Amino acid sequence: MANSKLNAVKSPFSTTEKPTPYEGVTSYNNFYEFGTAKSDPAHNAKNFRTIPWTVAIEGAVSKPQLLDLDSILKIAPLEERIYRHRCVEAWSIVVPWIGFPLNALIKAANPLSSAKYVAFQSLYDPKQMPQGRYAGIQFPYVEGLRIDEAMHPLALLCVGLYGEVLPNQNGAPIRLVVPWKYGFKSIKSIVKIRFVEKQPPTTWNIAGPSEYGFYSNVNPEVDHPRWSQAKERRLGEFLKRPTLKFNGYADQVAGLYAGMDLRKNF
Repeated sequence: MANSKLNAVKSPFSTTEKPTPYEGVTSYNNFYEFGTAKSDPAHNAKNFRTIPWTVAIEGAVSKPQLLDLDSILKIAPLEERIYRHRCVEAWSIVVPWIGFPLNALIKAANPLSSAKYVAFQSLYDPKQMPQGRYAGIQFPYVEGLRIDEAMHPLALLCVGLYGEVLPNQNGAPIRLVVPWKYGFKSIKSIVKIRFVEKQPPTTWNIAGPSEYGFYSNVNPEVDHPRWSQAKERRLGEFLKRPTLKFNGYADQVAGLYAGMDLRKNF
């Protein structure tokens, strides 16, 4: 991905909401490997090396493999999807992400019937990310989805935004975007995807199990122990707006959780 420009078809999954300005999305970030202040990643990730890069596909699959970026980009055509993105700290953005459905990679890996979850792992390189030692969470960063969640067509493996390759501070060179869940589920700078039988550990659930559940679906009816999730502030706006159930994607994803207690399984 030497060229910074990416060609992508417009996706019908996009919201019609106005995207947040590029400058806001690329200067106000959560990426604790590069610092805990929102302005830290844009400053500290400038020299982060993303070439060469490989992603290991492991675990309960019939086709384990080590993919470089060129191979990843051949898995499926790129789409531009304008998604709402809701962060647990009650702020939100609208981003024109560029990527392809996670389910395309899953199908290429051909999971075994024993694979019930998909576990993800970020790069952690203390030499490139010295700020991580002060973050107060365990590294490498890990996340996970139930396999039916991962197969949902809204789940996106993202390689760009606003028509260009991902900036380092936004999770270059490849990240996950799960628009109906809080932002910390959308793991950045992925180096490993593993198919497993049991629910995998996730970084923020390890750090604060009473505050961050495995599912982490956007649910305005379930408060974070230290603040309300009922409203959110769109980046660049002054007034708050009501938080939407499943971040506004309830029509598409609510069926994944039919019969579940979404207060207990937060």
